Amino acid sequence: MSSIIGFPRIGQNRELKKALEAFWAGKCSQSELENVAKELRAKHWEAQKHQDFVCVNDFSYYDNILDLAYALGAKPARFKELSGLEGYFAMARGHAKGVACEMTKWFNTNYHYVVPELSENDNYEANVDSIKSQYAQAKALGLKPKISLIGLFTLFGLSKIAAGEPKAIFTKLKNAYLTLIDEIAKLDSEVVVEFSEPIFVRGWQSDTPQAQCVYDKVAITEVYEAIVKKGIKAIVSTFFEHSNELTEVLLGTSIYGIGLDFVAGSKNTKALESIAKSDKVLFAGIIDGRNIWVADLDSKLKTLESIAAVVPKERIVLTTSCSLLHVPFGKDDESKIDPQILSWISFAKEKLEELRVLEDLFQNGVGGANKGFFESNKAINAARRTSEKTNNKAVRNRVSANTLKARNIAFKERIKIQREELGYPDLATTTIGSFPQTPELRALRLGYKKGAITKDAYESGIKEYIKDCVAFQEEIGLDILVHGEPERNDMVEYFGEQLEGFVFSQNGWVQSYGSRCVKPPIIFGDVARPKAMTLEWIQYAQSLTNKIMKGMLTGPVTILNWSFVRDDLPRSQVCEQIALAIADEIDDLQKGGVKIIQVDEAAFKEGYPLRAENIKEYEAWALECFKTSTAVAKANTQIHTHMCYSEFNDIIKTIEAMDADVISIETARSGNELLKVFKQVGYTHEVGPGVYDIHSPRIPSVGEIEAQIKALLEVLPKEQLWINPDCGLKTRKWEEVKPSLKNMVEAVKAVRGKL
Repeated sequence: MSSIIGFPRIGQNRELKKALEAFWAGKCSQSELENVAKELRAKHWEAQKHQDFVCVNDFSYYDNILDLAYALGAKPARFKELSGLEGYFAMARGHAKGVACEMTKWFNTNYHYVVPELSENDNYEANVDSIKSQYAQAKALGLKPKISLIGLFTLFGLSKIAAGEPKAIFTKLKNAYLTLIDEIAKLDSEVVVEFSEPIFVRGWQSDTPQAQCVYDKVAITEVYEAIVKKGIKAIVSTFFEHSNELTEVLLGTSIYGIGLDFVAGSKNTKALESIAKSDKVLFAGIIDGRNIWVADLDSKLKTLESIAAVVPKERIVLTTSCSLLHVPFGKDDESKIDPQILSWISFAKEKLEELRVLEDLFQNGVGGANKGFFESNKAINAARRTSEKTNNKAVRNRVSANTLKARNIAFKERIKIQREELGYPDLATTTIGSFPQTPELRALRLGYKKGAITKDAYESGIKEYIKDCVAFQEEIGLDILVHGEPERNDMVEYFGEQLEGFVFSQNGWVQSYGSRCVKPPIIFGDVARPKAMTLEWIQYAQSLTNKIMKGMLTGPVTILNWSFVRDDLPRSQVCEQIALAIADEIDDLQKGGVKIIQVDEAAFKEGYPLRAENIKEYEAWALECFKTSTAVAKANTQIHTHMCYSEFNDIIKTIEAMDADVISIETARSGNELLKVFKQVGYTHEVGPGVYDIHSPRIPSVGEIEAQIKALLEVLPKEQLWINPDCGLKTRKWEEVKPSLKNMVEAVKAVRGKL
């Protein structure tokens, strides 16, 4: 048998993205949006037709955690009056009634989930309508559905306790969750539900009252026993790491099956003997759901045979390591990638085929109908291992010989030099880098890419956009300017396109959150920078103003973490290669007269291992790579960095060690709470806490931003603070950006006048 945990939902051509944005803009009705969703589900189930089940409820208009919270009635008080899709999208995107719920990264992936807000004042009630509708659709198509559902413990563990005592809230939420299961059990004579509990891979963590509810052996046993008694055929799956401690607890329950990740969680093999002694079916996550490299079926088959030497083969179901949400739909439309490199790549559709073939090989041996596929797969993997395309001796020699791994002047000395030379005021105002990517701008880049317009016409259009950006920033009085990044399609893709060792898909889109999709670069070989990547545009922008223009780069750790990374070298070695490429760019910029350079590390924390015992190793090489990239900066070159969606309490010492002169962070949805950790540790470098949320279309008032700045000043002195939005502005519209930034500058003027 074989099945998967989940499938990409945005559609082969981003149909869901387009429908959502049309709906939000009032150009598409709710029924039209629902029809698009229905068509997409049918298409995605068709791709799964060779599996023993199709995944139901892995589809979402925005996010599965949000779906479940909404289905349980877990709505913040500010949105209680709203219902239907209006209430649902209010939680995700904000509303006149209030700011959106926080978003953060789904474990160590680049997918964002909406953080539920739980309160003892809430009365949770189950609503099964959406699951019921999707289940009925699958049944009507003659398919065998398996419901994908976020587990109660993961839901609670990832939520924010807005008010009240965690154990009491957990009990109320549990009762609503079990009521939801009651309703699900009525859908069929036997309903199969796969409960995703990735929070269990963190091991025993009981240092907070909320965690104590999650990592409670008795509670876990009681909940899953109650679920089974309701007639549910329950599978509990964990992924992204091993979950041996919690696996033992789950094996003591009456669930039908347990899903384990044998790609990222190799230590799950330690649980095999216990599984063999139980009556549980093992859902073995053997095909990588996180990366895009073609599976080595020979190696996978050997892994499965070693598992089958312990667990009876008839009790093993083949599956993906996690949901395929994290990879693109399929590579049918990829005509521009080098054919040999393309042969090394496997997207969601191809992974389904690998799973089908691997199941046959596992059950029937390699001499059957799929022998040709197997032999071809062996040849592809052998070619990749020996190809000259993946190896560059000069790059590897440079990495080995590099000794410049940190700035040679201490921050206290640097900041004095920078303050004197740059002359910026206290509460200096700036933005994170990007300005709106308008339809006209996208059309300009696309036209140039397709050869429909000349290079001169393209560059003229980009320069006009930069002129407008600079003029607007000067008009409203920002202190430190940016060029707006009109030449960049994406903060990682733009750099990857100019670096050796990268390749790009035409249609390899992956959902980041809601309608936000990214097309991650693919790192297939050794990385080098043949020429300057940003200098020309930054120098042009600087020529338009006497104010300081920031150079904008993406850091090596973020480029790594937001790419599909080759799996034939350690990630640390790939990151070192990227770091030296970024160092070359910083040197060119400072030699070209650029005085402030921002090296964004938005994804620094998302690469953190989920197991505490592995964190030090990651921190060591990630920190070294960032410092290597900035080590070339002179004392009077001010280095900024930006981090988003991070809880900093556990990594504040690492942030200090990064030694960036200024760090900007996202705090608008969390008040000044996030900033307090910087004060607690005596952080001395300068900080730019975001004063308004750019992920919402809301336009903050001057008074709102002024209040936010005053709250920040309760934590850090004015000399240490910069004022900026939460993040880049590329996803917003000009009619939102202009008044928001104008209000931000006016708020700073008002605060300065009172200091």
